[in-house]
Amino acid sequence: MATTAKRVKDGVGLHQKPEDVKKPKFSTRKHNRCRMCGRPRGYLRKFGICRLCFRGLALRGEIPGVSKSSW
Repeated sequence: MATTAKRVKDGVGLHQKPEDVKKPKFSTRKHNRCRMCGRPRGYLRKFGICRLCFRGLALRGEIPGVSKSSW
């Protein structure tokens, strides 16, 4: 009960976890996310964004050296 009262007093809600629990303990738990939209899937490591954001930026010509390919 003392810890609950202390957490409420410190401004940390009861539903929130302490900071040390939020950080992943193992590097394999880390998941890459798009810097622009936060999408976890379709991530391109070289650019740090997802495939959808990459496509939009490439079409607008905002990524140097990348152009839309045509068959």
